[in-house]
Amino acid sequence: MGHLTYLSLLVGCLVVTAPLELLLGVRVYARWRRLLLAIVPEFVVFVGWVLYAISAGHWDYSAARTLDVRLPGGIPVEEVLFFLVVPVCAVLALEAVRKVTGWDAGYPAREAEAEAGADA
Repeated sequence: MGHLTYLSLLVGCLVVTAPLELLLGVRVYARWRRLLLAIVPEFVVFVGWVLYAISAGHWDYSAARTLDVRLPGGIPVEEVLFFLVVPVCAVLALEAVRKVTGWDAGYPAREAEAEAGADA
């Protein structure tokens, strides 16, 4: 069961934040272009960093805590998923806070509504 530890944490993160999309209607998935703009740069930088750290021998992952499925460069599949799941959960949480509090977070509602209309 220990080999599912990392994957279980990622699933838990998604399970906890998924209701924000459904119950609060934060429309993170509906604004997929905006989501990609938030995630792709982070994904490229951090996956590159981890691949470097693995190749240099600075970083390793426990086969006992992962599925031990390695992608090219020796990166575990869970680590790649981490760099997708955690940012999505963070964006969901941010958008939920914006929705509940009315905080524009530097992104005025008029612009958000115009973008939502363009993505629909």
